[in-house]
Amino acid sequence: MAISKFTKQFNEILELAQQARQSAYKNVNAELINLFWQVGEYISRKVENEEWGMNIVDNLAEFLGKKSPDLKGFDRRGLYRMKQFYEAYSSGWADPSDNSTTIPVIVSAVRSQLRGKGKVSAVRSQIDISSLSNIKDSILAQINWTNHRLILSKTTSREEQVFYLFLTVKEGYSSRELERQIDSGYYERVMLSKKKLTPVIKKLKRDVSQVFKDTYVFEFLNLPATHSELDLKNGLVQNIKKLLLELGKDFSFVGEEYKLKVGGKDFFIDLLFYHRELCCLVAFELKIDEFKPEYLGKMNFYLEALDREAKKKHENPSVGVLLCKQKDNEVVEYALSRSLSPTLISKYKTKLIDKKLLKKKLHELFQLEESRHKNKFL
Repeated sequence: MAISKFTKQFNEILELAQQARQSAYKNVNAELINLFWQVGEYISRKVENEEWGMNIVDNLAEFLGKKSPDLKGFDRRGLYRMKQFYEAYSSGWADPSDNSTTIPVIVSAVRSQLRGKGKVSAVRSQIDISSLSNIKDSILAQINWTNHRLILSKTTSREEQVFYLFLTVKEGYSSRELERQIDSGYYERVMLSKKKLTPVIKKLKRDVSQVFKDTYVFEFLNLPATHSELDLKNGLVQNIKKLLLELGKDFSFVGEEYKLKVGGKDFFIDLLFYHRELCCLVAFELKIDEFKPEYLGKMNFYLEALDREAKKKHENPSVGVLLCKQKDNEVVEYALSRSLSPTLISKYKTKLIDKKLLKKKLHELFQLEESRHKNKFL
């Protein structure tokens, strides 16, 4: 019997299966966001009440790593992110009818484009996070953790956070799409134009399972993802650490995911070394996508923070090394302090690992690690 005769019925079954899968992804994501919120709240309150010092958080990460090594995302950096997540949103939002801030303007602009009256009224009630008994009922649970991290790390104001929260839900942004919009300054352009938001990408019927198919969701369930960019980067960072210690005889390892606190926010450097002959700190940042000029700007920000917070008086200004993955050609860039003399700049470039050699080794590491990940999931 020809299958074509039953195509319509078969598609109905397929649609039921797809809807169930999408619902499952959304529910798991909501549980994950709720968990991170609760952990962040617990840590924040302990620190605020001076029951815990910040070093206790490091001890907690070590404890969890030993007791439950399969519990991913609860390392030192992850726990600080959860604390930051809770503190960023726990104070609630401004009332949408309050004209004293720009938040109502932003919310109104984004809400006006959300389809369906019920959806608009529901979103209105989700603005004040503090009034909700369960974070799973809020707009926060509609966004995956990677997107939350992007919004928290790349925005500078509450208004900007609100803007990208609602825009992400409205457009169903993947992490790459969201990062592209933030990096392009979409928020600033909309605010300057004083116009209502207009779609910046072609409207598509999005697969919710793809939107929530986040590395953290797979790790939370202890399931293998078909491709984990986070896992890929972690593997590369470990290999680069070994490479630097082998090639750079004067490099001494200081820390991985080295924490810097600037303006009340936590920032993390992938790898931090000390160069004995140059007498300076050397920060390494790895990007598994193509080079962007703003990466150097962020590295310079890290160097200023290092010189202010970590550098000893007798030491020279810190230097940064940016490693990026291009399609066919890796990029290695040095970030040097503007205060360095021409003589010291020349010395830095001579004593650090040769850029051509580092690019060659980086290319080999990318190929090796990507091959390992492909084989892992065959």
